[in-house]
Amino acid sequence: MKKLVALLLCLMMVVPATLASAETAEGKVLNIWCWNDEFQSRFNAYYPEVKEIAEDKSTTTLNDGTIVKWTINPNEGNNYQNKLDEALRAQESAAADDKIDIFLIEADYALKYVDSPYTLDVKADIGLTDEDLGGQYKYTQEIATSADGKLKAVTWQATPGLFAYRRSIAKDVLGTDDPDAVQEALADWDKFNAVAEQAAAKGYYMLSGYDDAYRTFSNNVSAPWVADDGETVVVDANLMKWVDQTKTYTEKGYNHKSSLWDATWAADQGPTGKVFGFFYSTWGINFTLLGNSLATPTAEGGKEEVGNGIYGDYAVCEGPQPYYWGGTWICGAAGSDNIDLIRDVMQKLTCDEAIMKQITLDTEDYTNNEKAMEEIASSDYKSDFLGGQNHIALFAEAAKKIDMSNAGPYDQGITESFQAAFKDYFTGNVDEDTAKENFKTSVQEKYPELTDVVWPA
Repeated sequence: MKKLVALLLCLMMVVPATLASAETAEGKVLNIWCWNDEFQSRFNAYYPEVKEIAEDKSTTTLNDGTIVKWTINPNEGNNYQNKLDEALRAQESAAADDKIDIFLIEADYALKYVDSPYTLDVKADIGLTDEDLGGQYKYTQEIATSADGKLKAVTWQATPGLFAYRRSIAKDVLGTDDPDAVQEALADWDKFNAVAEQAAAKGYYMLSGYDDAYRTFSNNVSAPWVADDGETVVVDANLMKWVDQTKTYTEKGYNHKSSLWDATWAADQGPTGKVFGFFYSTWGINFTLLGNSLATPTAEGGKEEVGNGIYGDYAVCEGPQPYYWGGTWICGAAGSDNIDLIRDVMQKLTCDEAIMKQITLDTEDYTNNEKAMEEIASSDYKSDFLGGQNHIALFAEAAKKIDMSNAGPYDQGITESFQAAFKDYFTGNVDEDTAKENFKTSVQEKYPELTDVVWPA
């Protein structure tokens, strides 16, 4: 009898232990949240464990049977962040297969999540090592490092910016399409403005719209949007230079009065466009500009080749100032039951030199491995889209100049308010003082804790 009781006690102890073990096992659904299909396409094409992709692309099946479920919520109107925030707040009570495992963030609001409890420590929690991360550009880690020194996200791309111009228009306006000669003509803002006048005389626009040059100015400010007191928005003098330039361009017809991402802006990059050039970072060349250049889109059977639209008529140069634009970081979500898989995804898609190099060779994107990019930069690599130019060499130089020290958690929201308020000024709907007041009102509606706006003297 004593032996039977002892056996029953042992069984009672084993069952809970077994259940506890099951609860901490790796999940069979990997939930990934993002705002477009860029990372999804990289994952499906380059993550080695991908076995099968659903016809509607809503799920991806891995070799071990894990189902990757994609949740894509567009960015417009802060939609992505709002839905992500709601899901993260409900993470603890969500069913295991509904918990977010990975979510993507942009540079403009990275610190909001980096400095939150919703992101896992890439090293301590997920398990990537200094050796794994050693080949990445340091700035990509700096922006994803929390105030207490924890690396909270990693990325497969680096995003230095260049000026992409139409070769045919440059020849007509400047007499040459050679990137070195065009760069000399656009080497500072005074020269850039002079070429804008020349282009207008020939019937061209220098830029498409109000927002095109914004990032080049905003990445060269002297301080973050919000002062150290956490309450005051400080408008940098360099941003008012953008305002003055854009007002002039609008009044003189140097731009086509488009807004970023609208139909006019996209068409201006294509066969009927009359715009000299566009400020674009790495993702913009292959992910946006190339597609817009085609007369027959690939979705309709068109090929990415010379003869389809203006494919081959673009080139790039540094432009008047160094800058960066965007970038997408991968975060591991606190509460995930797929830590080992998150680690493998991060390691393969942000640390593996061979994979990084292959992504660049295949897609013309600029990836986050300094050695791999330097190898391509010094090789005979050529981009057919850019008329045979090795744009990776220019990006490699621009990447060295990226400074993230003025990034802050309010960047996206305040930037959108600033651009929207001054668009009304550019179009003549309001005067400058009213635009300033409207900007202040918009910021305070979004962020009640920001109580004042200081303008440059």
